[in-house]
Amino acid sequence: MQIGSYQLKNQLFVAPMAGVTDRPFRQLCKDLGAAYAVSEMAASNPKLWETEKSTRRTNHDGEMEPKAVQIAGADPQMLAECAKYNVDKGAQIIDINMGCPVKKVCNAWCGSALLQDEKLVAQILDAVVAAVDVPVTLKFRTGWDRAHKNALQIARIAESAGIAMLTLHGRTRADGYKGDAEYDTIAAVKAQARIPVVANGDITTPEKAKFVLQVTGADAIMIGRAAQGRPWIFREIDHYLKTGTHLPPPLVSEVSHLLDRHLREHYAFYGEFMGVRTARKHIGWYVQDLVDGEEFRQQMNKLESCDEQLAAVKMFFDSRTSERLQYRPSELELMNMLAA
Repeated sequence: MQIGSYQLKNQLFVAPMAGVTDRPFRQLCKDLGAAYAVSEMAASNPKLWETEKSTRRTNHDGEMEPKAVQIAGADPQMLAECAKYNVDKGAQIIDINMGCPVKKVCNAWCGSALLQDEKLVAQILDAVVAAVDVPVTLKFRTGWDRAHKNALQIARIAESAGIAMLTLHGRTRADGYKGDAEYDTIAAVKAQARIPVVANGDITTPEKAKFVLQVTGADAIMIGRAAQGRPWIFREIDHYLKTGTHLPPPLVSEVSHLLDRHLREHYAFYGEFMGVRTARKHIGWYVQDLVDGEEFRQQMNKLESCDEQLAAVKMFFDSRTSERLQYRPSELELMNMLAA
């Protein structure tokens, strides 16, 4: 898999997720098997470029290359300037967000709301591609709603503009994250496109990853929510795609070590006050499938220091170090079990 001049080690990408895919999380996923990760989306409004939040979102210090920054907005020239600004700061790939379904983003005519105006889509893509000398990619959805699906048209516009790669989440904006991903639409875009196409949506297991690659013909897959609290999913999928066999689930002792590393890097990145608070959701995802995990997650909300949080996490995992993680079976796995 290649993006511009960047040759990637495999077909596994980390999806950009607001409030999740910060630098510590991206780096951990890359160390555990992901070939590529995109930052949280950065606002195109120049007034926000130097804010603490924006600066943190586009911080790639020490991160494994290539360094990709996702930008969001609705004004072609503003997005072009934002792309140039981030390239000057070290971004090696620019990704344009036309997939976010969140109401406040769409109300500002950004994210997936842009899919309603194909002329504006073309203007944005043309402006950003012309503004920078690095690969520009596009993440989008199948359409605004099921009555207005235009993924094929958007893909053609993108290719004509010089977009280097397409990532398609197989849902409309109206779908949010409900229902099944439309792999048939991703397959149709891939069949038409002459540039790499990445499939995104509902990829939760090694088997599902293989299935999606087969039925869509996609060049790569992007994983988002399934990696929350489970960053080792990338090595599990990579191993399965290469060998057809499963890695054993990680020992709880390894998970404890990974979470301790994640938390320490998270605190260093955010500082004490923000770090302890923004870490709570990550801790919750790591323990959600363990006995007493939900009760422990609730206890985290009462702790106000990083040291307290680290100590509590260590105590929680110490009694479980010889166990292997056991996950609740996914929908696909349940269907396979019933079929068998």
